[in-house]
Amino acid sequence: MRKHLLLITTGGTIASENSGSGLAPSVSAEKILESIGELAGPCDIDFMELFRIDSTNMQPEHWTKICRTIKEKYDDYDGFVITHGTDTMAYTAAALSYMIQDSAKPIVMTGSQKPLMDEVTDAKKNLADSIRFACEDGVSGVYIVFSGQAIAGTRARKFKSKSFSAFSSINYPMVAAIDGRRVLKYAVPPMPEGPVRFYEDMKPKVFLLKLIPGMDPGILEFIAERYEAVVMETYGVGGVPFPKDRNFLEGLEALAKKGIPVVVATQVVMEGSDLATYEVGFEAMERYDLLQAHDMTTEAVVTKLMWLLGMGLSGEELKEAFYKPVAMDMIPASVI
Repeated sequence: MRKHLLLITTGGTIASENSGSGLAPSVSAEKILESIGELAGPCDIDFMELFRIDSTNMQPEHWTKICRTIKEKYDDYDGFVITHGTDTMAYTAAALSYMIQDSAKPIVMTGSQKPLMDEVTDAKKNLADSIRFACEDGVSGVYIVFSGQAIAGTRARKFKSKSFSAFSSINYPMVAAIDGRRVLKYAVPPMPEGPVRFYEDMKPKVFLLKLIPGMDPGILEFIAERYEAVVMETYGVGGVPFPKDRNFLEGLEALAKKGIPVVVATQVVMEGSDLATYEVGFEAMERYDLLQAHDMTTEAVVTKLMWLLGMGLSGEELKEAFYKPVAMDMIPASVI
């Protein structure tokens, strides 16, 4: 059966042209769709422009607008392709994975490292691959399609700032490869059993703190006054430094007193965290009720917390919901 897709454009490099002071999004949704012509394959495509912004300016309010648009158009189309800048695409893909759950229809994000109108560009291939993947039977949920790979929305991270092969799948196999007109499926999840669910409230009161040697733990008191959840990117498999003059174990007291959830993640990209491995992690677990990111990406951890706060969860309810896998964001065995 011939598929009917909606192309949603938001700006980014793919829609950019030289403004005289650097690249800026200016290409219309119609022009983006026209550019790929017959490469779109055997499907019908409508288009709409939501934003024309650099993805550096993408905010949770924009995610809500994308979510609402898909909710409004959900029954009218077989799938959705969203063009987006690459710099925050992994955050948006993760956010949409929590905001749109159990979608039986594909929601595919893509973009490019070079503008569509450049003589040498990856934009046309990425667009064609995304449309082809969105037209596949048995594909559901949120993905990034880039440089011939389909990656689960909760598992993507931008690894390269300039190369065409910009994204990688973290701690999870890529879902599929798109090779010409073939889609080679490797780890496509089963179709959801329940109806699609939309969540429009994201509360961005989440702070991401990347530890460095010499950091003053007093920063946690400042954070406690302004945020409702904290993600700490620590070292290795995870640990909280506690030298005498810069003791983060004592600094965490400011967050504990306010009941602010703290998720310990790692600055190491692959293989995840395990606080119980070393004393610096074990001591923190013994003293405070810390959460662990385990094999999740930082992008997924941050946006999952925004989603949970948006639902009004706190305490044990938030902890229980955080450890419940959503859209392949964590391997269940890692939390046993």
